[in-house]
Amino acid sequence: MGRPSNTEQRKQQIVSALLRVMASHGYEKASIQAIAKEAGLAPGLIHYHFKTKLDILLALVAWVVDSLSDRFQAIDTIDDPWEKLTAFVNARLATGEHALPEVVSAWVVIAGESLRQPDVKTLYQALIEQQLTLLKGLIAEVWEGKNEQEQDVEHLGAIVIAAIEGAFQLSATASDVMPKGYAADSVLAMIRHRIEGADG
Repeated sequence: MGRPSNTEQRKQQIVSALLRVMASHGYEKASIQAIAKEAGLAPGLIHYHFKTKLDILLALVAWVVDSLSDRFQAIDTIDDPWEKLTAFVNARLATGEHALPEVVSAWVVIAGESLRQPDVKTLYQALIEQQLTLLKGLIAEVWEGKNEQEQDVEHLGAIVIAAIEGAFQLSATASDVMPKGYAADSVLAMIRHRIEGADG
């Protein structure tokens, strides 16, 4: 009986190394040599598991998507619509011990790279679409019984996604300037103001 393959573990080691290098230096400077050094592996081993740096980036995008999706699983156990919506926002913008700063930094780099790499753009847009669809459903639940229209739900969802993506960008690029922990509370206050304003 042969020894179990460690291919998946090795691939994750390489993907994690790319994440760390990208978070510190960006995608352009994340050479195979830099990734190998960060992972503690020989460059030839990187090429054994991934044909190109883009292949590693695509695997990283998939890992980030899975990491974010894991944070939303708790939403399914919540009954109250506003608490569900709050859990969604906090899952994206949580600070403190539940924050994922490396993932956020890598996500900002991935968003930028989606402008240059069609394969990355496809994955990035798919995640945004998935999150927007989920968010619109949560907003519609909170808004039930109020005088909302489908366009209002769609526009508020888009504004919230834009605010979250903007908060990601600023947390990665201007964290020393922005107030700590502002994002989740501000986004939730904006949602509440807009929904409560629908009664007026």
